[in-house]
Amino acid sequence: MPLPQEFHDIAKRVNNWGRWGADDEIGTLNLITEQVVREAAKCIRSGRRIPLALPLQQDGVQTGMIPGRVNPLHTMTAINQEIFGPGTVATSDDAVTMGLQAATHWDGLTHVSHSGRLYNNRPAGSVTAHHGAAVLGIEKATPIVSRGVLLDVARARGTDRLPGGHAVTPEDLDAAEELAGLKVRAGDVVLVRTGQLRHYLAGDRQAYAFPSPGLSLRTPEWFHARDVAAVANDTLTFEIFPPEIENLWMPVHALDLVEMGMLQGQNWNLEELSTACAEAGRHAFLLSAMAEPFVGGSGTPVAPVAIL
Repeated sequence: MPLPQEFHDIAKRVNNWGRWGADDEIGTLNLITEQVVREAAKCIRSGRRIPLALPLQQDGVQTGMIPGRVNPLHTMTAINQEIFGPGTVATSDDAVTMGLQAATHWDGLTHVSHSGRLYNNRPAGSVTAHHGAAVLGIEKATPIVSRGVLLDVARARGTDRLPGGHAVTPEDLDAAEELAGLKVRAGDVVLVRTGQLRHYLAGDRQAYAFPSPGLSLRTPEWFHARDVAAVANDTLTFEIFPPEIENLWMPVHALDLVEMGMLQGQNWNLEELSTACAEAGRHAFLLSAMAEPFVGGSGTPVAPVAIL
């Protein structure tokens, strides 16, 4: 279905085109300033490091629902090979074929388009088969090191996992913010926990993929009002799936990536972090989530770490 007027109205309210200049290619990552990073470093108290990435493996989260997005295929290209002659040091090498968004990842600003445009009014046709993203490629992303904030929506609602049809609303985010005892501020990277990943961790890939809770059409305005630098969650689709408005597919992607220029992440493992934050009584931490600089990429695998 064509994008409805409701979508276009929200798009106007969250649009960041031209905010950081006509040539800007990093969007809301501009909000991660040196001052923001210095403040984020103050969140470290215990030094506990919590990994947030899923293992890269052939039996990963991809089920074939998203065409072409294959789980990692790992191949050994050399095994204990004495390449410099008999008796010399032997080496083993390997290679991987995978979708850049196969597991824990960032969606880049060229991952979706609408109305023929990308972020900052760039043409969608700038993405080509031979060169990928000529502008706004994931390699343009500046270092993503900032204050991370866990908004544990599932815990705030008194459950381990939100039901599959739950659209996370601004009211849910407010409740999780209250549970966290803090206010989301400019330059933060927000991690939204739904508990959906528990399906995958229990071995049920199909239940993880569909149906899925996720961000609702109303949440981009919440993030825009707080000048959030990036958002990630623990689902395959990021937004609620199937969509909350029948046949309106991926509207949150379009608002976040195209209108706001805000990276979004999926398949982040927030389970250990949820427990650690609840035990420590604090939900802010230093987050390192560097994008792998694949030139022309529309997304990238990431191995984020929260440091408490």
